[in-house]
Amino acid sequence: MDNAFTKTERTQSAAAEQGLHFINDRALGGPWPAGYQEAMFAMGCFWGAERLFWQAEGVWVTIAGYAGGEDTAPTYKAVCSGRTGHAEVVRVVFDPDVISYKQLLQLFWENHNPTQGMRQGNDVGSQYRSAIFTTNEAQKQQAQDTMAMFQGELTAQGLGQITTQIQDATEFYYAEDYHQQYLAKNEDGYCGLKGTGAQCAI
Repeated sequence: MDNAFTKTERTQSAAAEQGLHFINDRALGGPWPAGYQEAMFAMGCFWGAERLFWQAEGVWVTIAGYAGGEDTAPTYKAVCSGRTGHAEVVRVVFDPDVISYKQLLQLFWENHNPTQGMRQGNDVGSQYRSAIFTTNEAQKQQAQDTMAMFQGELTAQGLGQITTQIQDATEFYYAEDYHQQYLAKNEDGYCGLKGTGAQCAI
């Protein structure tokens, strides 16, 4: 039964890669317009995180998926077991002439709690960790700089140390089709995304 379930999920992942964004009908598998860039963030459950970014002006498309682990064919069931090492992530394709990477980082820092380690709110497990997967040195430097600045804001509020992982982007794996733009398809769906109240001035 488990093997059949896994095969079904992988079929759903392939369907997602070939599908269209539920909000704007843009291809989830690309190609992207010339000059557009990619970013990848993990900030707890990808349902709420994806909605946060698709609402931002200048974002072309958002995609829910998995990254940061060892499994080369992850499924939701396997990722939730904690055995694959993957985090739930959102891949963000954006127009840097409209929204900068630093502005995306601002959304990232302000809209979840990056001090909670392997959890986010009531969602507990390594798949819900806070992480930034950078695609180049410029992104890495900006992620590190804004983290240092945001730590000062958190400390001023009496909050703890940031546990966010900043690492080079790993292979991105599409989540199953039913996870894509989940909160647009399910208006009463669960969203545990919640910031600390600290501001990330850029």
